Amino acid sequence: MKPHAPAADSQSDPRAGAGARIRAARQARGMTQEALARAVGVTRSAVAQWETDRSGQVGGNLARVAHALGVAAEYLLTGALPAGGGPAAADGTELALLRLYRACSDEDRSFLLRTAARLARQAEQEAGGVPGSGAR
Repeated sequence: MKPHAPAADSQSDPRAGAGARIRAARQARGMTQEALARAVGVTRSAVAQWETDRSGQVGGNLARVAHALGVAAEYLLTGALPAGGGPAAADGTELALLRLYRACSDEDRSFLLRTAARLARQAEQEAGGVPGSGAR
Protein backbone atom coordinates (compact mmCIF):
# COMPACT_ATOMS: atom_id res chain seq x y z
CA MET A 1 0.00 0.00 0.00
CA LYS A 2 1.34 3.36 -0.94
CA PRO A 3 1.11 6.45 1.28
CA HIS A 4 -1.63 8.88 0.36
CA ALA A 5 -3.32 12.01 1.54
CA PRO A 6 -6.45 11.27 3.56
CA ALA A 7 -9.36 11.06 1.16
CA ALA A 8 -12.98 11.80 1.96
CA ASP A 9 -14.82 8.55 2.66
CA SER A 10 -17.57 8.55 0.03
CA GLN A 11 -19.81 6.43 2.21
CA SER A 12 -19.76 8.68 5.26
CA ASP A 13 -18.64 12.12 4.09
CA PRO A 14 -21.70 14.31 3.47
CA ARG A 15 -19.58 16.47 1.12
CA ALA A 16 -19.36 13.54 -1.29
CA GLY A 17 -22.06 13.54 -3.93
CA ALA A 18 -24.90 11.09 -4.30
CA GLY A 19 -23.03 9.53 -7.21
CA ALA A 20 -20.07 8.61 -5.03
CA ARG A 21 -22.42 7.04 -2.47
CA ILE A 22 -24.26 5.08 -5.17
CA ARG A 23 -20.93 3.78 -6.50
CA ALA A 24 -19.65 2.88 -3.03
CA ALA A 25 -22.90 1.10 -2.08
CA ARG A 26 -22.94 -0.78 -5.40
CA GLN A 27 -19.34 -1.89 -4.99
CA ALA A 28 -19.94 -2.88 -1.36
CA ARG A 29 -22.71 -5.22 -2.57
CA GLY A 30 -20.41 -6.64 -5.24
CA MET A 31 -22.70 -5.43 -8.02
CA THR A 32 -21.64 -4.31 -11.46
CA GLN A 33 -23.13 -1.22 -13.08
CA GLU A 34 -24.93 -3.60 -15.43
CA ALA A 35 -26.48 -5.56 -12.54
CA LEU A 36 -27.68 -2.36 -10.84
CA ALA A 37 -29.07 -1.12 -14.16
CA ARG A 38 -31.06 -4.35 -14.60
CA ALA A 39 -32.36 -4.19 -11.02
CA VAL A 40 -33.55 -0.61 -11.48
CA GLY A 41 -34.74 -0.95 -15.09
CA VAL A 42 -32.35 1.50 -16.74
CA THR A 43 -29.26 1.30 -18.94
CA ARG A 44 -25.72 0.78 -17.67
CA SER A 45 -24.93 4.18 -19.15
CA ALA A 46 -27.53 5.79 -16.86
CA VAL A 47 -25.88 4.19 -13.81
CA ALA A 48 -22.46 5.42 -14.97
CA GLN A 49 -23.86 8.94 -15.32
CA TRP A 50 -25.39 8.84 -11.84
CA GLU A 51 -22.15 7.65 -10.32
CA THR A 52 -20.22 10.54 -11.84
CA ASP A 53 -22.93 13.08 -10.97
CA ARG A 54 -23.38 13.87 -14.68
CA SER A 55 -27.12 13.32 -14.68
CA GLY A 56 -29.86 14.62 -12.45
CA GLN A 57 -32.21 11.81 -13.50
CA VAL A 58 -31.49 9.59 -10.51
CA GLY A 59 -34.28 11.37 -8.60
CA GLY A 60 -37.04 9.51 -10.44
CA ASN A 61 -35.33 6.20 -9.75
CA LEU A 62 -33.99 6.90 -6.27
CA ALA A 63 -36.32 4.56 -4.38
CA ARG A 64 -35.53 1.66 -6.74
CA VAL A 65 -31.78 2.40 -6.57
CA ALA A 66 -31.86 2.49 -2.76
CA HIS A 67 -33.87 -0.75 -2.62
CA ALA A 68 -31.52 -2.54 -5.05
CA LEU A 69 -28.51 -1.42 -3.01
CA GLY A 70 -30.07 -2.15 0.37
CA VAL A 71 -29.61 1.39 1.68
CA ALA A 72 -31.93 4.25 2.60
CA ALA A 73 -32.73 6.84 -0.07
CA GLU A 74 -31.90 9.51 2.53
CA TYR A 75 -28.39 8.10 2.77
CA LEU A 76 -27.88 8.23 -0.99
CA LEU A 77 -29.03 11.85 -1.12
CA THR A 78 -27.40 13.29 1.97
CA GLY A 79 -24.93 10.76 3.34
CA ALA A 80 -26.88 10.74 6.61
CA LEU A 81 -27.81 7.39 8.06
CA PRO A 82 -31.40 6.84 9.21
CA ALA A 83 -32.23 7.30 12.89
CA GLY A 84 -31.27 3.72 13.78
CA GLY A 85 -27.76 4.23 12.39
CA GLY A 86 -26.10 1.85 9.99
CA PRO A 87 -25.10 -1.73 10.39
CA ALA A 88 -22.74 -2.32 13.28
CA ALA A 89 -19.65 -4.49 13.19
CA ALA A 90 -20.57 -8.00 14.29
CA ASP A 91 -17.28 -8.56 16.08
CA GLY A 92 -13.75 -7.26 16.54
CA THR A 93 -12.59 -8.77 13.25
CA GLU A 94 -15.15 -6.78 11.23
CA LEU A 95 -14.24 -3.63 13.12
CA ALA A 96 -10.53 -4.21 12.45
CA LEU A 97 -11.24 -4.76 8.75
CA LEU A 98 -13.18 -1.49 8.61
CA ARG A 99 -10.35 0.43 10.27
CA LEU A 100 -7.79 -1.07 7.91
CA TYR A 101 -10.01 -0.36 4.90
CA ARG A 102 -10.33 3.29 5.88
CA ALA A 103 -6.54 3.58 6.03
CA CYS A 104 -6.17 2.45 2.39
CA SER A 105 -5.88 4.55 -0.74
CA ASP A 106 -8.86 4.73 -3.10
CA GLU A 107 -7.08 2.35 -5.48
CA ASP A 108 -6.46 -0.18 -2.71
CA ARG A 109 -10.07 0.16 -1.50
CA SER A 110 -11.32 -0.73 -4.99
CA PHE A 111 -9.03 -3.76 -5.04
CA LEU A 112 -10.26 -4.87 -1.61
CA LEU A 113 -13.93 -4.50 -2.63
CA ARG A 114 -13.39 -6.54 -5.80
CA THR A 115 -11.57 -9.23 -3.82
CA ALA A 116 -14.24 -9.36 -1.11
CA ALA A 117 -17.02 -9.56 -3.72
CA ARG A 118 -15.21 -12.44 -5.46
CA LEU A 119 -14.75 -14.30 -2.18
CA ALA A 120 -18.39 -13.75 -1.19
CA ARG A 121 -19.59 -15.10 -4.54
CA GLN A 122 -17.30 -18.12 -4.13
CA ALA A 123 -18.60 -18.78 -0.60
CA GLU A 124 -22.18 -18.45 -1.83
CA GLN A 125 -21.56 -20.99 -4.60
CA GLU A 126 -19.92 -23.40 -2.18
CA ALA A 127 -22.93 -23.08 0.13
CA GLY A 128 -25.30 -24.03 -2.67
CA GLY A 129 -26.31 -20.52 -3.68
CA VAL A 130 -27.75 -19.51 -0.32
CA PRO A 131 -26.58 -15.89 0.35
CA GLY A 132 -24.98 -15.35 3.71
CA SER A 133 -24.56 -19.02 4.48
CA GLY A 134 -20.94 -19.35 3.35
CA ALA A 135 -18.26 -20.43 5.79
CA ARG A 136 -16.36 -17.74 7.66
